[in-house]
Amino acid sequence: MNKLLTFFYMAFAVFLGSCTQGSSQQVQMLQTEIPQRPAGQQDVLQLTCEPLEVVRVGFVGLGMRGPGAVERFSQIEGTDVKALCDVEPDRVEACQQLLEKFGRPRAAAYSGSTEAYKEMCERDDIDLIYIATDWIHHVPIALYAMEHGKHVAVEVPAAMNLEEIWQLINTSERTRKHCMMLENCVYDFFEMAALNMAQQQLFGEVVHVEGSYLHNLDDFWGDYWNNWRLDYNAKFRGDVYPTHGIGPDCQVLNIHRGDRMEYLVAVDTKPFNGPRVVKKLTGNDCPDFQNADQTSTLIRTVNGKTMLIQHNVLTPRPYSRMFQIVGTDGYASKYPVNQLLFRQGQLETSEPADYQNLNAHSAMPDSLCRAMLHKYLPDFVKELEEKAKKVGGHGGMDFIMDYRLVYCLQNGLPLDMDVYDMAEWCCLGELTRISLENGSAPVAIPDFTRGAWNRIQGFHYAFKNE
Repeated sequence: MNKLLTFFYMAFAVFLGSCTQGSSQQVQMLQTEIPQRPAGQQDVLQLTCEPLEVVRVGFVGLGMRGPGAVERFSQIEGTDVKALCDVEPDRVEACQQLLEKFGRPRAAAYSGSTEAYKEMCERDDIDLIYIATDWIHHVPIALYAMEHGKHVAVEVPAAMNLEEIWQLINTSERTRKHCMMLENCVYDFFEMAALNMAQQQLFGEVVHVEGSYLHNLDDFWGDYWNNWRLDYNAKFRGDVYPTHGIGPDCQVLNIHRGDRMEYLVAVDTKPFNGPRVVKKLTGNDCPDFQNADQTSTLIRTVNGKTMLIQHNVLTPRPYSRMFQIVGTDGYASKYPVNQLLFRQGQLETSEPADYQNLNAHSAMPDSLCRAMLHKYLPDFVKELEEKAKKVGGHGGMDFIMDYRLVYCLQNGLPLDMDVYDMAEWCCLGELTRISLENGSAPVAIPDFTRGAWNRIQGFHYAFKNE
């Protein structure tokens, strides 16, 4: 692994050497088509819709993640679970029992077909379709829901290729309906505290960020309906699951809010373990397994920042999303342990005296790190923290994600994540494949806003009465 990354960094350094300082316009890179915005459409940056006093929701996909979402929504005020949908009727019934557990009425039930969701989307008493199916059904359901006047919230990754991404963008723009990807990791406590620190410039100018999905799935491959996830990895090369790592990074760098990702290069290992997993799980040989054990991607932004994103679900290693922020005056890292580091004198003089007895090459003591992380946790998170951890969902971040979605819909506010976030975080799936299949060539990252990437300055959460 160390040799691979060393080679990767060296190759990227040589590649960047051909660029002019602070600009990548001279780099020769592979391009993908940016379709012209259809006539009469406008972007949906900061999209607002009529407030919904009660958010009426229908859930599609009740296998692995869907039941948790039903349980969380059952504990959020101002919601009404109107419908439940899954191919398997027993999964629908299990979620009906969850509703009853929390004193909610049973919902309308749809099952028996991969198109059962259509009748649910055609109802006129649903505002939001919450999609937690396998990856390949995300886009068809989301498109059908928006075409029938529904907002959509789609599990990760919401789209698997550029064609699907542009379909979601164009449909959201045309229908003026929210299309949000359910990226829960941007709501984890460390990430939100670190984002707040970055926004208050505690790290100085952020110059580099890192993120990943490093999660050995040996214990889970057999749990996916009809083996869909392993099948997808067998057929597709590249970083097919980038959003947990790249989502928090993009918020820190204000992507399409003052900066944008310009191009990427990717390298990967051979698929050593994939064929073995297929053989163990199915008994079949798979000599042409496509997804590598390790895929690494470097990205450069228009403003000269860099990002390192990694994907590995096939080797035994501790779980990590590798979240790091590197600034001119400070540093944050979540894995394997929480760490903060600042230049001496960078922090407020009102901080305890020990904060000034720091150096530029050692992390601050654990007790001070915990105090800083608590101090810079956003106020709305502090108010939700106890309930979020009680309700659960990956330690509470899933509850905060759902709560914020409902809050913004109830108050007619822009959502924390828009369709362009979805596009930017999902596009690595196809763009890394293009880079890999062309000898790790640089690939341009489309401006999914089609020219509006710097109209908004800085990421922020919307609140009523602002």
